[in-house]
Amino acid sequence: MKEFSAYRDAAVTTQSKGRLIVLLYDGAIKFMKLAIKELEAGNNEAKGRYITRAQDIINELNAVLDTDTGGEIAVNLRKLYCFMNNRLSEANTKRDPQMIREVINLMEELNKSWKAIIG
Repeated sequence: MKEFSAYRDAAVTTQSKGRLIVLLYDGAIKFMKLAIKELEAGNNEAKGRYITRAQDIINELNAVLDTDTGGEIAVNLRKLYCFMNNRLSEANTKRDPQMIREVINLMEELNKSWKAIIG
């Protein structure tokens, strides 16, 4: 098991920044879809856990933005990440799967763009 963990860690640390962003988007999307599944099953504790995991990823994406280098694009991404985070908090409180789907749609669009950029 240690060998697998070391391989996984090495694989992540050698990925390009663009590829890492795609992996983070993929993870957040996965957690939001799981949150909807748990919400629809009536499991509010698991729903909350998955939303929190998605928010953790969004917070990390926001934290690493370089607004000096990225300029207006980075500033707009920061606004979008803050919107997503707020929307997920509201979805969690209101138990509204449609709000989660809205964030999924936004993140999927961003993910498509990053995938096009990295080839």
